[in-house]
Amino acid sequence: QVQLVESGGGLVQPGGSLRLSCAASGFTLAYYAIGWFRQAPGKEREGVSCISVSDGSTYYADSVKDRFTISRDNAKNTVYLQMDSLKPEDTAVYYCAFNAGLVTLRPAGYPYWGQGTRVTVSS
Repeated sequence: QVQLVESGGGLVQPGGSLRLSCAASGFTLAYYAIGWFRQAPGKEREGVSCISVSDGSTYYADSVKDRFTISRDNAKNTVYLQMDSLKPEDTAVYYCAFNAGLVTLRPAGYPYWGQGTRVTVSS
C-alpha cells in the first residue's frame, strides 16, 4: 500500500525551529519528485518546497527561502523539511506529496498526499 506519513509538527515560538519528516512506504521515494505544501485556515494550499528526482534540485517559495531546507534520505525512504526562523505566518498544516513527473510547487501537480502535520508558531 502506497503511503506517506508526515510527522514532526507541533507548537514552537517565533524564531524557533522544527524538522518535519515525510516517511514513505509501499514505494521508493528516490524515484519521485517530492513536495512540501501547507494550508493555513481559510487559505488555499500552497507550495513550500520541492526536490527533483533527476538531480536533487531544490525549489522554495519566496516566503520560506533561506529559512527552510528540503532534503531526502533515500536509505530511510524519507524526505525532511528543516524549518528555521519560524514566523507566526508559517502556522499551517503541512503536507508532503509525490509525483512521477516534473517537480513543481503547484499542488495540482501531485496526485499522492500524506495526511498532514500541524505546525503552530506562537508565543
